[in-house]
Amino acid sequence: MTQHEERQDRQRGLAFVVKSQLLTADDVSRAMKRMAHEVIERNQGLEQLSVVGIQRGGLAIAEQLAATLSAIGQVAVPVSALDVTYYRDDIGAHPLKDAAMTTLRDDLTNRTVVLTGRTIRAALAALADWGRPTAVQLAVLVDRGHRELPIRPDYVGKNLPTALSETVRATLDGVWLGTGVSS
Repeated sequence: MTQHEERQDRQRGLAFVVKSQLLTADDVSRAMKRMAHEVIERNQGLEQLSVVGIQRGGLAIAEQLAATLSAIGQVAVPVSALDVTYYRDDIGAHPLKDAAMTTLRDDLTNRTVVLTGRTIRAALAALADWGRPTAVQLAVLVDRGHRELPIRPDYVGKNLPTALSETVRATLDGVWLGTGVSS
């Protein structure tokens, strides 16, 4: 974990206590390349593809996935950030975090969107304000398997079954298992 990520968590009143590292930066890089190849194969190219990262955690993953797709496919893949703060269904139960910037510039109508990050239900609602994509596909670096809604990722970097009490921190620098506690 970077110092910047730890500082952001402290500002939000969270603490992440690391128990173990599950994936190294090299493992993450290999997983991203594998996912990129799967995206290209499934979509038969990249011309109508947009990658959207949910603000904060999903954006760095989205940027890396788009860069990897562009390098493999020799086509520029647009990447955007999506803030779902005001679309969350638990907004009353948790303190409102500072809103982040949404950088979607184009109508998503008739495009395939590869979405990365958590809070997928809120992201689907937010995406509807930006057009009607042909398809929305979900890419996750780590799938813990805990489903609250019938939403499954299309592309998975690594399946890591965990206990509900455990927290996973997934970044481009690695994946860590730990516990999240309010400070």
